[in-house]
Amino acid sequence: MKTEDADDLGPIKQKLGIPRALQSCHTAVVEGYAIEGHVPADLIERLLRERPAVAGLAVPGMPAGSPGMEVPGQSPERYTVLAFDRSGRAVPYATR
Repeated sequence: MKTEDADDLGPIKQKLGIPRALQSCHTAVVEGYAIEGHVPADLIERLLRERPAVAGLAVPGMPAGSPGMEVPGQSPERYTVLAFDRSGRAVPYATR
């Protein structure tokens, strides 16, 4: 695994084809797929099993209850994990 810290992720997100409306706080590349925001690990595993023709998965914003955003005593909010392609089209991949 290779980790890189960068001050300006804008060019990286653009290169990966992450639509501006889906951009969030964290960006990763896993086996060629862009992973944007707080995407649950089991959905990344599903993505790698299924290998759909998408650029990646995204969770826009920082919904309470998403991985790393759990708040003790607070119910998680429902959120949608989106699959997106390089043209900027996004479709629901899963709801949590």
